Amino acid sequence: MIPVSNDIFRNALDAMHIPNIATATIRQIAALAAHLQDPLGEEFVHLEMGNPGLPASPHGIKAECDALTKGVANLYPNIAGIKELKEAGSAFLKAFFNIDIPGRCIVPTVGSMQATFTLFLLMGQRIPGKDTILFLDPGFPAQHNQVKLLGLEQRSVDIYDCRGEKLEARLEEALADGRVTAVIYSNPNNPAWTNLTETEMKILARMAEKHDLILIEDNAYLGMDFRRRYGVPYTEPFIPTVANYSERCILLVSASKIFSYAGQRISMVCMSQAVADRVYNALRDFYEMPTLIDAYIYGVLYCASSGTAHSAQYAFAEMLRKAVEGVLDFVAETREYGRRAALAKKHFTDNGFHLVYALDGDEPISDGFFFTVGYPGMTGDALQSELLRYGISTISLPSTGSRQEGLRVCVSLLNTPEIFDRLGERLSLFHKDHPTG
Repeated sequence: MIPVSNDIFRNALDAMHIPNIATATIRQIAALAAHLQDPLGEEFVHLEMGNPGLPASPHGIKAECDALTKGVANLYPNIAGIKELKEAGSAFLKAFFNIDIPGRCIVPTVGSMQATFTLFLLMGQRIPGKDTILFLDPGFPAQHNQVKLLGLEQRSVDIYDCRGEKLEARLEEALADGRVTAVIYSNPNNPAWTNLTETEMKILARMAEKHDLILIEDNAYLGMDFRRRYGVPYTEPFIPTVANYSERCILLVSASKIFSYAGQRISMVCMSQAVADRVYNALRDFYEMPTLIDAYIYGVLYCASSGTAHSAQYAFAEMLRKAVEGVLDFVAETREYGRRAALAKKHFTDNGFHLVYALDGDEPISDGFFFTVGYPGMTGDALQSELLRYGISTISLPSTGSRQEGLRVCVSLLNTPEIFDRLGERLSLFHKDHPTG
């Protein structure tokens, strides 16, 4: 029965041991939705999970099957990565970002989740006294949890009200005491789907030089700013990156969303040569390996997983090659998410909701994988709780490091007309029951 009663909802929270829904993890929210589905009597509309909603690339599947057939499963992979992936990764970065990072500076990881976890660990060790990660928020909640788990300090700058030149003063305030070692952000942003402007990237570059920072740019949704026609190899416009303005950067490129290859857990850590080859006394003392890239590969990754699965590396390499050759137009394929976002936004705005993070400068954000919504007179956690009672599962903005009231909406699983109809009907009922005056 929609909506489920408040008593049933509170009992479900107790049964799932969730004391504060605003800080619950994505997986906890998904489990809570599953728990509520029986009393609801209908399937949930899942807007909380970032699972790809498109088929995995057949190029990757074939390459992975071929690699397994040839016998790679009984061999430990080279921790630094197979030659094929490193070379394909370097060519991909040149084709779509127009930047030069040699293959030796490209390292595969078990998804970008392993990449950030292991990089955060190393960032906290590289210079004594620099023990803090700065987030340009909102951001991916799991990364905040990773920093907490590692025992490192973290700070947050919510970009909501400091876009453009305003960002510099806000960053200076956060960086003034010299304890920040790295800045992490996603572009396009998860969950706001904002994109950093050229002005903002130049500010980050200046801050990195002034305060000896490493900029970690998470390109999980690479090229998915659908306002531009990115994704044509070796052709302008190239995908924007801070690497155009600073050598103090590490780029993360994952197969999960751009190739819908999330299940095989494969990504690349792409270090500039200046970052990779820098010598640190602290790393020499701790790992007996002075350069950051050696400490990362043979010190941290070796202990974390002893490498990334052979077959997934061959799959990723082939998908990257096909993209560079122009055979696999990953941006055109993922444009479907933009179509879904436009439809979903209309359902929300037609029923009293508003976009929270709505602009890049003076330009409306792109339609894409995520967007953010608020509702008049309701906090983010209250709105999240109420929508769960109506069979719609989301995550709250506070869990992403945002200081704004609202929710993150992911459109990846809105993959049939029936689900869109279900979303519209439930939002309409919610709006009827919660009039905005």
